[in-house]
Amino acid sequence: MEKEDLKVLNKGEEEEMELQGYRLCRWRLALVGLAVLCTGGFLLLVLYWMPEWCVKSTCTRTTARDAEVVLLRSTDEFRRWFLARVRVMLAPGSNPFHSLETQTTSPCSPSSPSCPFSSPASTPLANGHTPHPSDGSPAQELIRRFADYQPKQIRYFTFHSTKYYWNDEVQNFEVLIGLEDLQINCSTLHSEHSAGLTRNQQEYRRLFFGVNEIAVKVPSVFKLLIKEVLNPFYIFQLFSVILWSADEYYYYAVAIVFMSVISIATSLYTIKKQYVMLHDMVAAHSIVRVSVCRANNDIEEILSTDLVPGDVMVIPSNGTIMPCDAVLVSGTCIVNESMLTGESVPVTKTNLPNPVPGGRGEEADSAYNTEDHKRHTLFCGTNVIQTRFYTGELVKAVVVRTGFGTAKGQLVRSILYPKPTDFKLYRDAYLFLLCLVAVAGIGFVYSIVLSIMNKSPAKTIIIESLDIITITVPPALPAAMTAGIVYAQRRLKNIGIFCISPQRINICGQINLVCFDKTGTLTEDGLDLWGVQRVENGSFHLSEENAYKESLVKSQFVACMATCHSLTKIEGQLSGDPLDLKMFEATGWILEEATEEETSLHNRIMPTVVQPPKQLLPPEPASSQEHDMELYELSSAYEIGIVRQFPFSSALQRMSVVARLLGEKRMDAYTKGAPEVVASLCKKETVPENFAGVLEGYTKQGFRVIALAHRRLESKLTWHKVQNINRDHIETNMEFLGLIIMQNKLKAETPGVLHDLHQANIRTVMVTGDNMLTAISVARDCGMIPPQDTVIIADALPPHDGQAAKIIWRYADKPSKTSRLEEVNISLEDVCHADEPKTQELYHFAMNGKSFSVITEHFPDMLQKLVLHGTVFARMAPDQKTQLIEALQGVDYFVGMCGDGANDCGALKRAHGGISLSELEASVASPFTSRTPNISCVPSLIREGRAALITSFCVFKFMALYSIIQYISVTLLYSIPSNLGDFQFLFIDIAIILLIVFTMSLNPAWKVLVSRRPPSGLISGPLLFSVLTQILICLGFQTITFLWVRQQPWYTIWTPLTDVCNQSSHINVSDNIEVDDHNIKNYENTSLFYVSSFQYLIVAVVFSKGKPFRQPSYKNWPFVLSALSLYFFLLFIMFHPIETIDEFLQIVCVPFEWRVKLFLIILVNAAVSVVVECAHLCLT
Repeated sequence: MEKEDLKVLNKGEEEEMELQGYRLCRWRLALVGLAVLCTGGFLLLVLYWMPEWCVKSTCTRTTARDAEVVLLRSTDEFRRWFLARVRVMLAPGSNPFHSLETQTTSPCSPSSPSCPFSSPASTPLANGHTPHPSDGSPAQELIRRFADYQPKQIRYFTFHSTKYYWNDEVQNFEVLIGLEDLQINCSTLHSEHSAGLTRNQQEYRRLFFGVNEIAVKVPSVFKLLIKEVLNPFYIFQLFSVILWSADEYYYYAVAIVFMSVISIATSLYTIKKQYVMLHDMVAAHSIVRVSVCRANNDIEEILSTDLVPGDVMVIPSNGTIMPCDAVLVSGTCIVNESMLTGESVPVTKTNLPNPVPGGRGEEADSAYNTEDHKRHTLFCGTNVIQTRFYTGELVKAVVVRTGFGTAKGQLVRSILYPKPTDFKLYRDAYLFLLCLVAVAGIGFVYSIVLSIMNKSPAKTIIIESLDIITITVPPALPAAMTAGIVYAQRRLKNIGIFCISPQRINICGQINLVCFDKTGTLTEDGLDLWGVQRVENGSFHLSEENAYKESLVKSQFVACMATCHSLTKIEGQLSGDPLDLKMFEATGWILEEATEEETSLHNRIMPTVVQPPKQLLPPEPASSQEHDMELYELSSAYEIGIVRQFPFSSALQRMSVVARLLGEKRMDAYTKGAPEVVASLCKKETVPENFAGVLEGYTKQGFRVIALAHRRLESKLTWHKVQNINRDHIETNMEFLGLIIMQNKLKAETPGVLHDLHQANIRTVMVTGDNMLTAISVARDCGMIPPQDTVIIADALPPHDGQAAKIIWRYADKPSKTSRLEEVNISLEDVCHADEPKTQELYHFAMNGKSFSVITEHFPDMLQKLVLHGTVFARMAPDQKTQLIEALQGVDYFVGMCGDGANDCGALKRAHGGISLSELEASVASPFTSRTPNISCVPSLIREGRAALITSFCVFKFMALYSIIQYISVTLLYSIPSNLGDFQFLFIDIAIILLIVFTMSLNPAWKVLVSRRPPSGLISGPLLFSVLTQILICLGFQTITFLWVRQQPWYTIWTPLTDVCNQSSHINVSDNIEVDDHNIKNYENTSLFYVSSFQYLIVAVVFSKGKPFRQPSYKNWPFVLSALSLYFFLLFIMFHPIETIDEFLQIVCVPFEWRVKLFLIILVNAAVSVVVECAHLCLT
């Protein structure tokens, strides 16, 4: 039963989880309650830390359908456990899309598979359940209103701000997304969903979809405090403090409590601040008043929180911040989507096409989804700047998704519930701690046996044996580990790199491959017009610098440049795509838009008008016969009105407009786009024969080439017909006008940075949405592909007409010459040697997004080999960039990603180290944001990452040695029986350890990136060898000291009256001598205290590494000053005892010759430690 009832939620998605159903069991619950009482509440803590134990110990397995509690487990590499309570609500129906008024379903019947949550009969009540409405009274109110309906029980649970409802059809829990659940076609959306909902329908749907709000609840300080304090580490500290207090070690206990309070307070402040920031970011404009259309054509004003999928929202003409995801069904909007994409360029959104059922090609009626129809979808959180509308008609949008289901909601969820950072260092740290716990276990048993042999009282046995555990696992370890990261974060901030995920800094130290976006990252953001090359009578003219000429002012070429764009005026400023802006500015023309008043006077949208500047127009109308084909005859003004826009589509790689010259009856169509695409839409005779050669010449030089085309439309095409015509009818039989050549200059820093990365043996890859040949050219220009290396383009073709998918290989320099796969020798063994510098990189693969998706789907084995040598990935969609990052991580690369935040959000988040060069809100998805808008931040981040990683290793090794040195001292002293004194512990832990730990982490990063990487984990041969040899050295010298002191001729059991230093004159013999219960004051204790104190400092110096990843330790003056001060202080109290200090530290006076011997032991110990560590470094 266990196997068959294991359900999988969100199959194939990022949040895929396994689900098991459980039912509460009363007798198990009673047993667990008893066990909690017996363990003093400790079992309750263990069950809090381990959700799966909690569920399995208190519940019995049942089917998912009858579950009262569900146990969830993520299917990713972390395999995390979660639990959720199943709730039951009563509703008048079981499907949110049922129409309650007519007792029919729209648009599908209850049994239809696309209407999920329907069950014809009411589900019987599960045992132990008390059904309740989800939002209190609304459900009861609705049930009363629809008394004819039998109330249905709806079972659901909430996990990570998402509700999962039980679906009887598929026998599983599913998420309600929104209108897309219905899988409706565009035509159905227009015909059946554009009228609006009644108030009852809206309230009914709200039962399922909830309030339309992205609620980021800021937890109270008390809640955060409880969560923080219940961390296993703080519980261990609490246990330690109680133990030390019981043993009367009050001062150290107070010191640890003080440190913990500071640590908790800092942590709470940071977490609270992040919650407040996120809450403020989301709360801004999240609740607004909106107008909705009701089913009876009324317009009603409601709060945006009441919106549900299916509502028809009226977009105000002066714009708004979208409170949900909605699809435009009438009118046009200009939207700023910077919150979502990072691009502050306004985007034009047009209404969803309403295809004729049974149409073909572009007119085919496809199912609506937000990804395919994003040009028609207004996303939550984006800013609608202005709308265009017909007189008397409203700009309407149908609500598609609400709350956390929206694009903004998903972004906020990814921030609220991030994936844990998986890094070998952290996994190894836990293993290392387990080893220390094992060592503590040995000490625990040893101290019990010893205490029993010494016939110690039970209280002493318990306290001393438990004390060993608190010594071996140092309570200050987490604070020490984070110190290096905090310092690195501060150094990064000083160079303008901001970090929202500090744990990622360590991971950046391992990066051995960096992906770069091209435009705005490697190259300048804007494009400059390099020149134009016009075509007449099927052949190219010579290239011209610009089109700003009197002779060309009335040419179709300039008319196309002036009209074929999506520019708009916002507050008097031209705004839009940078390429469109540069192209339009090059003509020198003027753009005028109709005001709202002008639009309302006419019966339709007033067109946007463009006209040339007066100085470019000839003084009198041109009349020469030979130019009749090229020029228009005009009596007065020369103006072109843009009648209809077909926006740029990345799938079609082109945009078109229909325009009309003032005074002309016939309209003109203008198209611009990717040269290959535009040429394919033109009449063959108008495209020059040498078109491919000329185009290749430009793209190889790294130019961005745009082709223009024109067509006179038939006179029968009226204004109304043009508004409803499909673009396929317009974009055909066109005349090729020529090419516009744009230049995208490299940023000055790019070649130098890439050279530094190559020198450091860090691979670089370009991931861009641009043309393939342009990308290859830029890769060669910036040094990503060395001049002598070959570039092989992989063109993958999907299965077609019964033929299997295939890959065609061709050389980028010789496009015609194809190479067979056998000629390209690739082996997966290269992965293992990814870190070794290659003598010569012989070839690089390049491919576009289409080929990448075909290879991913049909040649998954080939993909691994291709990404090993793939350098250029062109025309990549945002989700493909993320897939590429995952593929590279799949072949054991530590991947960095640097982008300008525009469409790189997913990739920046998925990479081990994502750096956004944009400071817009989209950078919230990126762990790092650089204030410097060029890639010079990449080597800086890697250097700081390496320094922080090495610091973590140094600190971890030092803390491990510290606990072991103290463990050895205490274990040796237990044998006599004695211990270290309270103030000795205090001096070691506060004055030595904390001071050294927090200063040894201050070494800045090394100036240059070296070709080798630091190790990624603690559990590696060289590292373990280093730690174990130092442990043996410390053990050896402490044991020698302990045994040798007892062999001294002056040695005797110490009492307050013992005088081996001949200091009888100083001793004030009094009757009431304080009895030393713990036997702290003795010669063994004093000797071990001196030797161990120096050992802490010796290992600190030995482990504090500098080159090649950090600056040398002697440049870290706080560390040098701290170490020297401690050396001086210890030597001073050793050779010049001061009675008050001796009393405070509970050390006794020993003869001078023994102090000299101790000094020799310390010197030999230091020499052996340094020699062994240096020898180990030379060997590795």
